Amino acid sequence: MTLRVAALTTGLQTPSSRFRIRQHIVPLADYGIAVREFRPVVNNDVDNVLRPLRPKGTRIRDFPPIYPLYFGLLALRLAARLPGVAASWRYDVTWLERGLCGGWPTLERLLGKPLVLDVDDAVWLAQPFGAKQMQRAAERADVVVVCNSYLADWFRRFCRRVELVPTPVDGDIFFPIAKPEDSAFIVGWTGTSANFPYLASIQQALAKFLHHAPEARLRIVADHHPADLNLPPERIEFIQWSEANEATSVQTMDVGIMPLADDAWTRGKCAFKLIQYMACGLPVVASPVGMTAEVLGRGDVGLTARNDSQWLDALIFLYEQRDKAKSLGTAGRTKFLEHYSRGANRQPCGGCPR
Repeated sequence: MTLRVAALTTGLQTPSSRFRIRQHIVPLADYGIAVREFRPVVNNDVDNVLRPLRPKGTRIRDFPPIYPLYFGLLALRLAARLPGVAASWRYDVTWLERGLCGGWPTLERLLGKPLVLDVDDAVWLAQPFGAKQMQRAAERADVVVVCNSYLADWFRRFCRRVELVPTPVDGDIFFPIAKPEDSAFIVGWTGTSANFPYLASIQQALAKFLHHAPEARLRIVADHHPADLNLPPERIEFIQWSEANEATSVQTMDVGIMPLADDAWTRGKCAFKLIQYMACGLPVVASPVGMTAEVLGRGDVGLTARNDSQWLDALIFLYEQRDKAKSLGTAGRTKFLEHYSRGANRQPCGGCPR
């Protein structure tokens, strides 16, 4: 008998929608689980949509002239969610990614059950009422599926069953390739423009490394070009992210980097960049924060860096010790296949409770 699942996702290009739900739809069908996605046509990130319309650095709550437009967009967002909410009562299981309207408790208590709540960030920090939204959603849920122990600890206060499932990558799409020996040495970073401040936090170390290694380049794969990096523009290779090039742009790097601050938000991150790098056989350098430290702790797959000096030393080491860098990348690919590949995570929706 086929189990029918209504998956309520947040957007077409949202990483959590793509990698925590959408990529599993076809494989789950082989197990008799038919997933239909209900995706809103209105973008969930109202804050970013309105950012150009308010003074830089000003929160929406501190700029009353924008209130009418903000609440109008919020109402449209909620209206776009109604088909999914209604469908949740016609299906056997509801699979909710994050929440219905980020930062606002709305109709989560009206969703059909059994309910699987899937979370891959510390979304309870979303303004203005993210904590209340996530508490209500978790209390309604039969199981909460999260990607790391930090998130699990928060949600266990509100739901009896919490499952840990990493955000997996398809190893048949993200895999190592051989680079020409005469190609430039590429230090790569991939992510959304919202995370540019983390990259900017190590720009002094990057500048010193690029001076040390004249033929090296910094590759940035993102939705738009970073405007505030104080680095020689001729040493930066920007690639406009697309679903078509996201794997190849990582495969042709030599080192993958993941700098982070250490705060409540970053501790909830799921080390997704790191997993992509490892899938492609890259040695990695990362800030040992949250799940990133856990992934690096699984084996000799990369180097940690907490300050500019350590970042510089790590990059120079991997640049000068190419054989060691290659062995770290090979070990990373092995650990990826064992723990973070799609094949190693076959129950993405917590077993889809019936």
